[in-house]
Amino acid sequence: MKSKNVLLIFERKIMYKPIIYRLARDFDIIFNVLEAKILPKLEGRLILELHGTEESIQKSIDYLIGEGVQVQTLADKIVRDDERCVHCGACTSVCRVDALSINRTTMEVDFDHEVCVACGLCKIACPVNAMSGASIDLD
Repeated sequence: MKSKNVLLIFERKIMYKPIIYRLARDFDIIFNVLEAKILPKLEGRLILELHGTEESIQKSIDYLIGEGVQVQTLADKIVRDDERCVHCGACTSVCRVDALSINRTTMEVDFDHEVCVACGLCKIACPVNAMSGASIDLD
């Protein structure tokens, strides 16, 4: 079983079509919605974690593209450069899954790689560029 994180962008003309349910039904994909943002009458964005065989994941991505969904594969992981990090905490304010948190004992930023979904928002927020990997902006 493989997994892949993807950003899906649905333009207005397709954002209300029932596309996602087919991933499970037709492609034997187990998916987890990691982030969702709908801008009514403009577009919808989803970050999904896809689980399945490599072949079924690729077929489901091909299906989405065929339906007009923009698909971007996200990094497998985010990496922090501990020498660059100044533990300012800016990244903790944008981490929606709490992979980054301030340790109140040491007043340093803890990074839990197992919880991280590699959305890249911490990379955008980091003033010293200590985070690397995928970068997306859901705003």
